[in-house]
Amino acid sequence: MLKFAEVVAVSAEVGGTRSRLAKVDALATLLRRAEGAAETEAVVAFLAGAPRQGRIGAGWRTIVALAPEPAAAATLTVGDVDRALADVAGAAGKGSAGRRASVLGALFAAATADEQRFLRALLTGELRQGALEGVMLDAVARASGVPGEGVRRAFMLSGRLPATAAAALSGGADALAVFRLELGRPVRPMLAAPGASLAEAVAALRPCVVEYKMDGARIQVHKRGDDVRVFTRTLREITGSVPELVEVVRGLPCRSAVLDGETLALTDEGRPRPFQETMSRFGSTVEEQVKALLLRPYFFDCLHLDGDDLIDEPLRARAAALRRAVGDHVIPGLVDPTVAEAENLTAAALAAGHEGVMVKDLDSPYQAGRRGKAWQKVKPVHTLDLVVLGAEWGHGRRTGVLSNLHLGARDPDGGPPVMVGKTFKGLTDTLLRWQTEEFPKHESHRDTWTVYLRPEIVVEIALDGAQVSTRYPGGVALRFARVLRYRPDKSPADADTIDTVRALLSSR
Repeated sequence: MLKFAEVVAVSAEVGGTRSRLAKVDALATLLRRAEGAAETEAVVAFLAGAPRQGRIGAGWRTIVALAPEPAAAATLTVGDVDRALADVAGAAGKGSAGRRASVLGALFAAATADEQRFLRALLTGELRQGALEGVMLDAVARASGVPGEGVRRAFMLSGRLPATAAAALSGGADALAVFRLELGRPVRPMLAAPGASLAEAVAALRPCVVEYKMDGARIQVHKRGDDVRVFTRTLREITGSVPELVEVVRGLPCRSAVLDGETLALTDEGRPRPFQETMSRFGSTVEEQVKALLLRPYFFDCLHLDGDDLIDEPLRARAAALRRAVGDHVIPGLVDPTVAEAENLTAAALAAGHEGVMVKDLDSPYQAGRRGKAWQKVKPVHTLDLVVLGAEWGHGRRTGVLSNLHLGARDPDGGPPVMVGKTFKGLTDTLLRWQTEEFPKHESHRDTWTVYLRPEIVVEIALDGAQVSTRYPGGVALRFARVLRYRPDKSPADADTIDTVRALLSSR
């Protein structure tokens, strides 16, 4: 049985190096020593920064307030901690608050000072040891001897990193091959990389499809007969909030399907409503709100159709299946257009109020995450999804509200976000009020001028490019950054990387 202290030590080792190879080596060495699926899953969950029980029902203030005298010696095992968190998460009904407090108090009392610090960071979402998904997937591949592509594919299909790791380490490639697309279980979405220009993207990805990039919310829809389930890009189910989408999918001419697409609310003139209005529907089941703000789906990919899994098929085959499955609900686009035709489509998309276009390689399979550049997004304005690291109190007219944002890009090697700039531009009075109310809920600490946040909130930033800078640790700073909108549909793991920001230096 692994001692919990060993996990804590590896966490510190991983967090103390910038080397991706060193991180992977340290994690793989520990994973090889885990005994059984349960211990492997717990270790992976702890090091990835999220217990496998998910939210355990204890608030941030409760956890921070736990401060018993640390244990003198490390006696806790990984199993001890995992079972304690399961007890806390499972507490329900009368007396559950007391039960959670008792179990957590006993757990912290049995932990050394280092273990207490790790537990507190783990349970408050502040663990920044660097073992994010990409690094952990590489470590699983190293520890199990399975090619990385097989591990990533299984993770895409399962959506569960601990379960993927346990399968790889217990049964290798054969165990990972068991993970298949399953109706009703969402698949991690394939994402797009920024394209330098339309002409370059079309030339690089030909033969390609060029389609509208809509200012909507990503959805994944699973249909089995009349049973329809709808998920967000973070794999959260929202079926109960979007009955009109369910009815559209029920009416499609197919028995079963898994569809990838966008949904958005339109004005009476057919133009997209603001993104925030579309997102407001995802938490609503109120009939009056549904009637007032109807959503329309636009689908761009088909991963399964009438018993056939298509996820490994090239996009051209998936696109043909999509047209059979959804008819008029296909997103507007052109197959293998000339550059002039693609430019005309882009102009039409912008005129209709959308963001730009997507350019996709027709020979590409479906892969989760930003894997290469098989999908590229081309927009007239540079935009980045960044993590809010803090906000400064305003001056003058903005006295008393949180204003100037500290912005961070994701470290692809799993470290904490890398600061790349500040901005107060683009913040409306409504956003300023929202920030001032919302940000303290995510506060890690503050000083006289600034409230610093846990890396949980993603904001979309427009910018004119990037420039070399010695002011920020990444060596690069944003040029003329301004806030477009917040992205509640995205997690910090979806934010753009520091490498993406640095790539803007060569596009000037």
